[in-house]
Amino acid sequence: MKTDTTYYTVLTGHERSLTLAVAADIHDLPVGADVLREIDKASPDYILIPGDLFERGDEVMNSYDFIRSASGIAPLFFSFGNHDTRSETVLEKAGELGLSILDDSFCDIGGIRIGGLSSGIRDGKHHAERTPPPNTGWLGEFCGFNGMKILLNHHPEYYKRFLRDLDIDIVVSGHAHGGQWRFLGRGVYAPGQGLFPGYTAGVADGRLVISRGMANRSFLIPRINNRPELVIIRTEYRGSGVTPRQTGKT
Repeated sequence: MKTDTTYYTVLTGHERSLTLAVAADIHDLPVGADVLREIDKASPDYILIPGDLFERGDEVMNSYDFIRSASGIAPLFFSFGNHDTRSETVLEKAGELGLSILDDSFCDIGGIRIGGLSSGIRDGKHHAERTPPPNTGWLGEFCGFNGMKILLNHHPEYYKRFLRDLDIDIVVSGHAHGGQWRFLGRGVYAPGQGLFPGYTAGVADGRLVISRGMANRSFLIPRINNRPELVIIRTEYRGSGVTPRQTGKT
């Protein structure tokens, strides 16, 4: 299935302009050369992987291949999703290949602060009713920074409960796979949100950017009207007194 490339412009209060590639929900499936070319063409400052890059276990060769290829384009930052392995062997190898792992932590690079909020799910299972809460204790320190703050957050359903009132410029998420089936621009189901979920794709509140994901892990429940997606974010300075907005195109 062809992968869409969707571009968003997100306005921030910072004059620094960035280009960010969001590669969510790879699930250790192959990433085609055409997608890598799209990433390279966008010339991103950073490549953000908000969870489910891996699958549990130590056999994650497709993930390694993606890290190896993408790290030659731009620095890679990853936060844990509910399916990601925590194997020391896998994570050590991924780090050697160029992956920066943010496990309820952050780093400062080029005057930008990038953080990773890890999934509260540690068993790899879906939680239809409510996703277990994350560890938010470190977010106060993360937000105490005057420059641009970008948070990798696998679960978009965390935004309303835990993140909406925090001083964060951009939050990037995945997990919902676009709602798996999409009709009239809406997803049908997402784990942690249930039927007709509110956060499956696009941009909310001018700063929560949700990818439909780059892989279809479930072969029993195919995507309908919902192709895999690579997201490219470009930031622009909104100036003072201007309400944040976003634009998008595919």
